[in-house]
Amino acid sequence: MKARYLKYLLNIYPPYLGAGISVKYIAPDFSEAKVEMRLRWYNRNYVRTHFGGSLYAMVDPFYMLLMLNTLGRDYVVWDKAASIQFVTPGKGVVSANFSLSTAQIDRVKQKTAEGEKYTPRYTVKIVDSNDKLVAKVDKILYIKKKMRKVN
Repeated sequence: MKARYLKYLLNIYPPYLGAGISVKYIAPDFSEAKVEMRLRWYNRNYVRTHFGGSLYAMVDPFYMLLMLNTLGRDYVVWDKAASIQFVTPGKGVVSANFSLSTAQIDRVKQKTAEGEKYTPRYTVKIVDSNDKLVAKVDKILYIKKKMRKVN
């Protein structure tokens, strides 16, 4: 799938529309993505800040999607675990940037070359428009190379 098509699909995905989440950028080679969310009447919590579930939702699939599209059909990529640490209340526009380096991709390929599973950890920061940390999310992926059966 092309990056611009994935971006379009995510931006019309009902849970993202309902939470006010907007995918701003996905690099053509799937090495980077940027997501943001504006505070609206329909996505704020009781104390008028960003709802924690929406903060997590805005970052949930991206490392898995970037890795899956980078590695291709010869790999299984799943989200295995995640945790979120809320640092300060989110107000206004919050955003998150994701990136996968060539070294990270090469390490995955090396670790899974013989069919072993690999569970790398990635961290993404959610920041406000002043670059103040709102939340930090740790994601653990499950990655395994599909081994071809020999008849």
